[in-house]
Amino acid sequence: MSSPDPQVRAARNPSTPPPARGPVVAVTGAASGVGALLTERLAVSEEIKQVIAIDERRGDSSQVQWHILDVRDPAIAEKLRGADVVVHLALDLDLETDGAARTAYNVRGTQTVLTAAAAAGVHRVVLCTSAIVYGALPENELPLSEDAELRATAEATGVGDLLEVERLARRAPRAHPGLNVTVVRPAILVGGSDTALTRYFESPRLLVVAGSRPAWQFCHVEDLCSALEYAVLEKVDGELAVGCDGWLEQEEVEELSGIRRMELPSAVALGAAARLHRIGLTPSPAGDLAYTMYPWVVSVSRLHDAGWRPQWTNEEVLAELLEEVAGRRTVAGRRLGRKDATAAGAAGATVALLGAAAVVRRARKARRRI
Repeated sequence: MSSPDPQVRAARNPSTPPPARGPVVAVTGAASGVGALLTERLAVSEEIKQVIAIDERRGDSSQVQWHILDVRDPAIAEKLRGADVVVHLALDLDLETDGAARTAYNVRGTQTVLTAAAAAGVHRVVLCTSAIVYGALPENELPLSEDAELRATAEATGVGDLLEVERLARRAPRAHPGLNVTVVRPAILVGGSDTALTRYFESPRLLVVAGSRPAWQFCHVEDLCSALEYAVLEKVDGELAVGCDGWLEQEEVEELSGIRRMELPSAVALGAAARLHRIGLTPSPAGDLAYTMYPWVVSVSRLHDAGWRPQWTNEEVLAELLEEVAGRRTVAGRRLGRKDATAAGAAGATVALLGAAAVVRRARKARRRI
């Protein structure tokens, strides 16, 4: 109950808030994407004492302490000194990045951050991978337990890197006693993300492989940031998934999106995807198709038990994604320019791309016969 005496009220509610007593948090990859959003969120939190932002360029936030360097630089250990928690978000999962360069950056960067954090006396590192590490398989339960075996293979874009990050996370507490590692695995991330799975909704037709059983679970970037904040504040730890509650069946996705399907036999779809990627026409390997064929929906029970709830539903996130990709045209993972999209009709673009693959294949056979 508040006191009617103004002087008493002023004494109890000083105009200058007391300094936050929470942790000092360092965020890598802080200048863009999820890192920028999380940095801004933590900077205004009354539960966070200070935010240290690390990236190869300075971001927009003026409320944090910036350090400009590559996360693979061992000098990062000195920049982390004084931090209680590190959130490592400096990962490159760009579809257009050279695979070998991407892996070198992601794996070496994670190794360096974990080692540097231990050397600097940091007691917790939060890593962000993806629920794709569980693998998309026809026999998957709906939903998968967070303790389910990681059965993904390295055949999809960036999955090999994420599996290696997961392995480093498991090893780190043994290699560096006293260092705790929390791993956060979001479902299909929406909100400024460009992945093979978000590009699926840029296609003129939704490719459905005959006999497959897809199930769609999304994660809005705002919900991911709130889950990461829970991990930072040690309200939850271990290995946890984050996403919307429940999932959408393929028929629901088609009805909500208004995009009709194009159904192909498995051998045709997988064979065409592999050929198109091999000859360099598309950035997505055939392994990406599995995540549109079989379920990989995850339980978010650990976050729920800690009191966290998603603010977005799958329906709302799908609507946000469709608005975000409006006007873009992608076929088989390859984003078409405006001229390409105008020249190629909806189904025609697919036929043209598949036809191009066949033409290249025949041309190569002809050259071998000469």
